[in-house]
Amino acid sequence: MKIQEVINRLNATVVNIPPDYNREIEGGYCGDFLSWVMGRAPEGTLWFTVVNNVNVSAVAHLTDVACTVICEGVECDTALIDRARQQGICLIRTNLTVFDAIKAYIK
Repeated sequence: MKIQEVINRLNATVVNIPPDYNREIEGGYCGDFLSWVMGRAPEGTLWFTVVNNVNVSAVAHLTDVACTVICEGVECDTALIDRARQQGICLIRTNLTVFDAIKAYIK
């Protein structure tokens, strides 16, 4: 599945997507404890979270997740947006709960 289909399924808002982005999504991972996610999120997946700080971009970069999904209507922090742009991190947000976002993704 490509990111545009994920955006449509989650009724998500694009925060940052690199201009040449066409990566295949290979699954999903849910977690908010950043050091836990850092050691366990599989490469190429969607990362569902409610965490909203600049460290989210660092974890996304280290784990090489395909896209980070900020859930539950959480507004992205300016520092997070800036860092995602600098690092070329795919970042979207949705008003869906984490549970409902995952359900919509696997539908």
